[in-house]
Amino acid sequence: MTETTTTTTATGRASVAALPRRPARSLRAERILDVIIRSIVPVVLALVAGGVLLLALGRNPLTFYGNIWTGGVAAGAWQNSAIRMAPFLLIAAGLTLIFRANIWNLGYNGQFLLAAALVSGYAPGLTNHVPAWLAFALLFLLAGAAGAIWTIVPAVLKARYGTNEIITTLMMSFIGVDLASLLIKGPFHDPTTPLPQTAVIPLDKMLPPIPGTRIHIGLLIAFAAIFVVHYMLTRTSWGLRLQIVGANPRAARHFGINLPRLILTSFLASGFLVGLAATADIVGLWGYIRTGWDPAYGDTIIPFVFLARLNALAVVPFIAFFSVLSTGGDLAAQQAGLPTDVLYVLVGLILLFMTVIEYLGRRRELGQSYLPQGLRQALHLRRAVA
Repeated sequence: MTETTTTTTATGRASVAALPRRPARSLRAERILDVIIRSIVPVVLALVAGGVLLLALGRNPLTFYGNIWTGGVAAGAWQNSAIRMAPFLLIAAGLTLIFRANIWNLGYNGQFLLAAALVSGYAPGLTNHVPAWLAFALLFLLAGAAGAIWTIVPAVLKARYGTNEIITTLMMSFIGVDLASLLIKGPFHDPTTPLPQTAVIPLDKMLPPIPGTRIHIGLLIAFAAIFVVHYMLTRTSWGLRLQIVGANPRAARHFGINLPRLILTSFLASGFLVGLAATADIVGLWGYIRTGWDPAYGDTIIPFVFLARLNALAVVPFIAFFSVLSTGGDLAAQQAGLPTDVLYVLVGLILLFMTVIEYLGRRRELGQSYLPQGLRQALHLRRAVA
């Protein structure tokens, strides 16, 4: 289908140009296909490559993946996966928010552990002296404030001096991890044990479960945070300013956006959400923290944030997939006689294939194909021979 337009040149002659007009349905289908290729295909390829690796190690990949399903979904195991989703979703929300502005908050481990140490240190006494709802609210606010405060130094250096936030957030992360260890060994140490850990929160003082399930209400808080972040990014002027800054900081200055203020608020919001994740994990699942414990959730969540195209709602199914993988993967690795590090190999493969497909997707945006020229020629030749 073409659209004919008539224009008048400087000599007075009329010229007719036929401009191609693609149906809206075709454009929509193309966008859907592009999202599937960039978001779903890397996961599928990683699972296939992981299966090949398992075969090379003498393991049956179908049995291994079946055990992941059994340990992560079947027979009520999905509730364990849902419990693990709570901190994952909160961290994903914080990273999605700040990555929209093309700002890299890589200090999530320090922010998380520092908040977790504070929650573990204050929770046993706080839950015994104030009503439960007030104790939980204070603990969430305390952890969120700790995570947010730990981003101030990188935020100020980035906003005022343009310092690379990758370096500053990583350095603050190292300091935060060590400071959390000092707090656990010092003022928050449980005097009833020689082990370097905090006092254990009683089971009846943990986050209450959702009625009819074993899943604590921290998951509901995580979903609420996801919806709030999605609304802020898509329905507010603040979210629009974040997107403009992420696309072109110079254009943002031209539009009169206060970059230092936006950088500071995005850092604070991201750190606050990471701090909330620590509360959901400690008061909802573990009940205490010990030195040397560093789950490094953010390292494995980042690939899924980008697979979701920095969309707060789209990240939910990816986080659900990772929760099942991390929950059932422990059982699968144990039964296969493999270390749990094999799960990190799968995450690394997802990141690898995501990078490759993203590169090919950028080629396609420039008018080229997803497939390299040599492979396309080989396919055309094969069709011709057939």
